[in-house]
Formats: sequence, C-alpha cells, structure tokens
Amino acid sequence: MSSQTPYSIAHRLYVKSLYKRFLTNSLNWYIRRDLWRNKAIEIRAEFERNRNITDPRALALVLEQAEARLAKEAHPDPYRPPLFPDGTKWYVVSFTLSSLLIPLCIPIPL
Repeated sequence: MSSQTPYSIAHRLYVKSLYKRFLTNSLNWYIRRDLWRNKAIEIRAEFERNRNITDPRALALVLEQAEARLAKEAHPDPYRPPLFPDGTKWYVVSFTLSSLLIPLCIPIPL
C-alpha cells in the first residue's frame, strides 16, 4: 500500500510554483549567478524550515505571508530573455491590411 500524504497534489504544485516564483524573482535582482546562488540557498532553507507544518491554518498563514512578501519584493523591471515578447530584441512590425494589398493590385504591363 502507498503511504498517505497529508496534502494533495494541487497543494504540492502550488508550493513548487511559489518556490519557483521566489527563485525567478531573486534572479531578477542579481545579475551574477554566483551571488544569486547564495540567495537561492537561503530561499531553499526557508522552504525547508516550513516543510513540516501540519496544521492547515498555520500553513495557510505561512503561504499567505509568502505571497505577500513575494508581491512586496517583486522587481519593477524583471528580466525578459531577448527573443521573448517584451525582450530587447523583440519588436512587432505594425502594418495594415491595405499596405499588404496595395502592392498586389498593381497591374502588370503586357
């Protein structure tokens, strides 16, 4: 038989998502990976400290505080990879349908 887990799969996915968002946000603040690694270890230690909370109310409070802290510490200009939308190499060519059709409507001389 499999052992019973106190929390659902959805809860585990939520905590993993929260952890990843903390790491991503901290990576926005640190340019150098060697400096960021220390911050990542601190974040992991904080999640490990709260790992054994079994009271649902206490856990809900911890998660609420973590979300609030993440929102407060969010970077105002997060890093976006250059080729992703809003990246430094991303641009949108704006044109109208008529600008596409006009070259197609020129008669060809016979």
